[in-house]
Amino acid sequence: MPPAPVDLKFQQSGSGNPVVILHGLFGSARNWQSVARTLADKFTVITVDLRNHGASPHHSQMDYPALAEDVGALLAKLALHDVTLIGHSMGGKTAMTLALSKPERIGQLVIVDIGPGSYSNDYDEMLSAMVGLDLGSVRHRADADEMLKSAVPETDIRLFILQNLLFSRDPPPHWRINLDAIRDGISNLVGAIACQSTARFDGPTAFVRGARSDRVGERDLALIAAHFPNFRMITISNAGHWPHVENPPEFLAQLRSILSPREGGSAHENERP
Repeated sequence: MPPAPVDLKFQQSGSGNPVVILHGLFGSARNWQSVARTLADKFTVITVDLRNHGASPHHSQMDYPALAEDVGALLAKLALHDVTLIGHSMGGKTAMTLALSKPERIGQLVIVDIGPGSYSNDYDEMLSAMVGLDLGSVRHRADADEMLKSAVPETDIRLFILQNLLFSRDPPPHWRINLDAIRDGISNLVGAIACQSTARFDGPTAFVRGARSDRVGERDLALIAAHFPNFRMITISNAGHWPHVENPPEFLAQLRSILSPREGGSAHENERP
């Protein structure tokens, strides 16, 4: 029996064939707004907050079947068909899981810097530091930044995850993400997608990877070909795990090229001729 979905929050703009964007771990729909604005001149663009992230509900279950079930329920609620589903990292594995389990709603996939297989868990120390942060002594974001330096030495990653620390008039601040569920489910998130060995998505699938990233490599090609036979690999120069942030011009040019055959049209089933 599939997990019960949660009601995901989302932002929508533009008109035309639907493009749905799924963010990565510790991210939110907000991270993709610049891409959404660029595409909204020709597409209906929906950026989603996945469960335990952004403004979407918290839930103790944190694995790809649950994440995919949430997104599938959202597509059904919005009566979307022939969707271009874009997913980065965790969002990419969610997109792959959904396309393999409910291919009837997906027209094509764009998977950003992730493969379907497992990769090393580099998050335990980071998550322990985040969970153990003494929020009562945090008055400013800089305080939290200093406390996380030893566990998260990369400044850009600290700034990214600290976007999830919310401050209000009444201290202390609080985490917007569900850290406990993410920590408990991290082995699921870094693991391979869960699917039948014979599951296939035959629609066009673009794997867009950063040239400096190791998240998609030769080790993934056999698994990709088995489940996504109509795939192509695109490499973004001068970029790592966040090619849409590290090299936006090249990433957007490639994305435009991928999406160009689907320009125009209608997002909703009840608008079909």
